[in-house]
Amino acid sequence: MITEKTDPKLKIAMNQIIHHLKNSNRILLASHANPDGDAIGSLIAMGLSLDVLNKKTTLYNESPVPAVYNFLPAVERIVQHIDRKNVYDTAIIFDCSDLQRIGKDVSIVSRIPVIINIDHHATNTHFGDFQLIDTFACATTEIIYRLLKKMAVRINKAIATSIYTGILTDTGSFRFSNTNRSVFAICEEMSGLGVDPHSVARHIYETYSLGRIKLLGMVLSSIEISCNNKLSIMILTKKMLDETNTQPEDINGFVNYAKGIEGIKIAVLIKELASNNEEPEKPGRFNVSLRSDETVDVAAIAASFGGGGHSVAAGFSIESTLSDIKSKIINLAENCLGI
Repeated sequence: MITEKTDPKLKIAMNQIIHHLKNSNRILLASHANPDGDAIGSLIAMGLSLDVLNKKTTLYNESPVPAVYNFLPAVERIVQHIDRKNVYDTAIIFDCSDLQRIGKDVSIVSRIPVIINIDHHATNTHFGDFQLIDTFACATTEIIYRLLKKMAVRINKAIATSIYTGILTDTGSFRFSNTNRSVFAICEEMSGLGVDPHSVARHIYETYSLGRIKLLGMVLSSIEISCNNKLSIMILTKKMLDETNTQPEDINGFVNYAKGIEGIKIAVLIKELASNNEEPEKPGRFNVSLRSDETVDVAAIAASFGGGGHSVAAGFSIESTLSDIKSKIINLAENCLGI
């Protein structure tokens, strides 16, 4: 396991970030749109830690927090809009391979004097003034944990719960290949600080609205399999969301159902962001999530569309027609990657 103890670059980056944060006063914390548990956990864990250092902070994500994470402490502090009247000296961006991933307020954030980039994605573009990027970390919250240790911030139950949640979700409940010995050591420590693993798991995996269950049924019924039976595609439309009275964040984890089909090497979830209802053949905006069985590098596929991520989990956004997106993905996956 490579850490700041064995990698001089990580050690230097941590020291520089800690030194800067000690001299900062007003800090914006942000993560990617349509956040997962790691993005939300990183925001809250770092935000609560900066409270201890008496820093003024704003926690921002342009998307509503998924309902399954409403149990997290201080989750109500996450805002969906940045007040242009606020003046920040520092921004910390979590779990984003590119600054654009924070969404529509990127122009506001990019004008903040100092930007700190904390991430674990191999496709990170190394944006910002300081970069703490550890591609061997299982989650961004693991990096936050090590940063807080070096800062000598006391990790209380609230911070521990946020760190544990980020690691739990980004390792797929310790099922993914990024699960390692350090993951269990950190989670054991968080449990010792008061985290209740059963309670966290129940909130995340056993608490669903009726609308989300109905939405899952619709999305599952949309699954298509490629001719070689190695690629699955599922669709989420705005109409489905409207009919089930659900939000885009309710789809977290859906793509894993398509990935779990026997023989599938790549699973794809195509999510409609904006459509042309009057002219369906006109281009609309879509977000595409990709998952791999570890034999195919889906980050390479995402990169070809201007996106990024991990080799086993990646994504991108595109303006196109649904039929054209499906055709391009199938051709690239079957022909270029030879699956």
